[in-house]
Amino acid sequence: MRYTGSVCRLCRRENQKLFLKGDRCYSEKCAFERRGYPPGQHGQGRIKFSEYGLQLREKQKIKRMYGLGEGQFRGLFEKASTMKGITGNHLLSMLERRLDNVVYRSGFANSRADARQLVRHGHFVINGKAVNIPSYLVDKGDMLEVVEASRSTSRIAGALESVKRREIPQWLELDSTAFKSRVRDLPSRDDVTAPMQERMVVELYSK
Repeated sequence: MRYTGSVCRLCRRENQKLFLKGDRCYSEKCAFERRGYPPGQHGQGRIKFSEYGLQLREKQKIKRMYGLGEGQFRGLFEKASTMKGITGNHLLSMLERRLDNVVYRSGFANSRADARQLVRHGHFVINGKAVNIPSYLVDKGDMLEVVEASRSTSRIAGALESVKRREIPQWLELDSTAFKSRVRDLPSRDDVTAPMQERMVVELYSK
């Protein structure tokens, strides 16, 4: 079941800015900047977590950052666990390769939630073909493009104007004038700059 409450509470709950509200997260109105402690009656008290509690919080944080439900997240983990190499690295790579995340990371949306909605409404094509599935995984060499009729959409145009506030990852190549973004390479662990301890997620699911 998808969370429908205040997303600012999620940042405070995880004690980290998850950048869930676009431009607001970069302004003085950001709730985490004004009240950087967990919500609730005992939010400002000392909270001690067990090892399991820490692992659970890390999983919840990453899920919430990418906007996934438990079933989706668990499915990606199980797929990552069957791949050769480090499971945590594969998990993060697939999270980054999701189409809604690529739209956000390319600068076509101010948040992943906004990107998810834009994808579902058919504003993008991959290699010239319409794709409206947010969980679609892009591959190396794929070209993401805003459809011609959507290039004047205020949400997309506005996001591109404010994209300078965040850095476009090196595995993507944005051509803002052509409304295109090319997947130069598959994202590596070093491309995920947000503080994450994916090892804890692996340990949690491996129990």
